[in-house]
Amino acid sequence: MYPLIRNRRLRASESIRRLVRETTLSPDDFLVPLFVTEGKGIKEEIPSMPNYFRLSLDNLEKEVKELWKMGLCAVLLFVKVDDKLKDNKGTEALNPNGLMQRAIKAVKNACPQMLVMTDVALDPFSSYGHDGIVAEGQILNDETAEVLAEMSVSHAKAGADFVAPSDMMDGRILTIREALEDEGFTNTGIMSYSAKYASAFYGPFRDALDSAPVDIANVPKDKKTYQMDYANRYEAIKETQMDIDEGADIVMVKPGLCYLDIVREIKNEVEVPVAVYQVSGEYAMVKAAAEKGWLDHDTVMLEQLTAIKRAGADIIASYFAKDFIRTLG
Repeated sequence: MYPLIRNRRLRASESIRRLVRETTLSPDDFLVPLFVTEGKGIKEEIPSMPNYFRLSLDNLEKEVKELWKMGLCAVLLFVKVDDKLKDNKGTEALNPNGLMQRAIKAVKNACPQMLVMTDVALDPFSSYGHDGIVAEGQILNDETAEVLAEMSVSHAKAGADFVAPSDMMDGRILTIREALEDEGFTNTGIMSYSAKYASAFYGPFRDALDSAPVDIANVPKDKKTYQMDYANRYEAIKETQMDIDEGADIVMVKPGLCYLDIVREIKNEVEVPVAVYQVSGEYAMVKAAAEKGWLDHDTVMLEQLTAIKRAGADIIASYFAKDFIRTLG
C-alpha cells in the first residue's frame, strides 16, 4: 500500500528498467521473409516497401549469408512468377526445377544451417491471383488441397525444412501431412497460417509478387470466402486447434498489430509455438510515416515488435528483422 509500495522505484533508471523488463527481443525471435525473382544480378526495390527487395538467386545467396552473419537463422521464401507460367491450377508450382525449388537449393547451398520455410499457396502461380483453383465463381477447396500437398512434397524434395501453407483451405494441413508422410518426409515441419484474416494490410505484398486477385467476370474479387472475417475471435481458436489436430507443428496469426488479442487467445489455448506475421502494410506504414518525419522509425518499430512478442508470439515474421539487428549496435 502507498507510500510503502511505490511502483516508480522500478522505473527510476534505464538499468533497473532493463533488469526487471518482462519482454525482450533477440535475433532468435525472427523469421525473415524473402522475395525471389528470375534473372541474375537483380536486387529490385519494391516501391510500396521501401528498402525491401526482390532478389535473383545469386543475390538471394548473398542475402542469406549476410542474414546468418547478423545472427538471423530462419527465412521464409516467396517467389514472383512470370505471367506466362501462370494458370488456374498452379501447374508451375509443381515444377521440380521451378523458381521456388531452385531458391530452396540456393539457400541451402549458400548457408546449409539456415532454416528454410516455404510459402505454400497458389496465388503466385495463379492466373486469377487466388490461393486456390477457381471454377464457376468459387474457390475449390478439396481440389486445391491436393495440389498444395503435391507442392509441399516438391518443396521437401528440394530441401525445405518447413512448409508454410498460407491458403486457408479447410483440411489442407491433414492432406499435406499425409502426403509428406507417404513420401518419407517425416521430419519436414508444417507452419500453418491458422488464423489468417482477410485484411487490407496485404497490399504491398501483393505488389511485390504481382499476386492480387484479378478483376474479371466469374472470379471472386477478394479472398473473403476463405480468409477469416476480421470481426471474429473465437473462430481463430477453432481454426488453430483443427490445424494442430491435423499435424501442424507451428501455428500463425496474420496480420500482427490489429490481432494481438487473437495472438494472446491462441497462446493461452495451445501447446505449440505461435508465429505472428507483421505484414507488408504494417511495415509500409511505419516506413512512410518515418520518411515524412511524423514518427521515429526505430522507437516505433521496437514498440510494435515488443507488443507482438508480449502478446505471445514465439516467432515473428517481419520485414524489420535487419532493422532490428541494426538497433543492437
